[in-house]
Amino acid sequence: MIQKVKISKVKSNPNNPRLIKDNKFKKLVRSIKDFPEMLELRPIVVNNDNIVLGGNMRLKACKDAGLKEVYILKAKDLTEEQQKEFIVKDNVGFGEWDWDILGNEWNVEKLEEWGLEGFPFEINTQVEDEYNRSVEVPKYKPNDNKPSVSELFDNEKTNKFIDNINKADIPQEEKDFLIKAAYRHIKFNYKNIADYYAHANKEVQELMEDSALVIIDFNKAIENGYVSLSDKIQNQYKSDYGE
Repeated sequence: MIQKVKISKVKSNPNNPRLIKDNKFKKLVRSIKDFPEMLELRPIVVNNDNIVLGGNMRLKACKDAGLKEVYILKAKDLTEEQQKEFIVKDNVGFGEWDWDILGNEWNVEKLEEWGLEGFPFEINTQVEDEYNRSVEVPKYKPNDNKPSVSELFDNEKTNKFIDNINKADIPQEEKDFLIKAAYRHIKFNYKNIADYYAHANKEVQELMEDSALVIIDFNKAIENGYVSLSDKIQNQYKSDYGE
């Protein structure tokens, strides 16, 4: 059962093996100030003596944030060995981030602000005037493993659409149009594409560049239709960087 108690009653664990320092700790303090409701949803776990088993750095950040009370959840009747096991397992990160989903579906600047680090792409936080003149494209660092072609894209949604289109009782001309439109739902994995490009032969690399699957020459990418700009942004781009 979750309880709200005075922060002075909760004791830090002197044997906590995980630390958050410097800028990361400042981000944790700021996140607590910005979103204190999260503390009730994720209470600090303590033992029968109110010593922290999970949330040691959160407790420290709560104190720095000036909180007088915190939410706790008591892990009752754990043996000393189980408490040690809990401390480690609570701090182990299983799984991995899907960087493509984060980059496409989330506000990347917010993710960085919330403390998520290790992005395989650069974050541009500088905004000028109404539009940012510095156009940043995700930049990946290829690794040593060449992925298979099937790992470069996900066409499950497209295939489902095409299946339904083929079953539909409509003229072939309409089917052909809808099938072409269905291909826009293919999802590309640009991290894997960058890895594949690094290991491909020159001819394949040039074709990938022409399709703007990788961006080597930004001007060429615009030329090939990778970026669609309004007249206003196009004129701004030309005035900044020339024709």
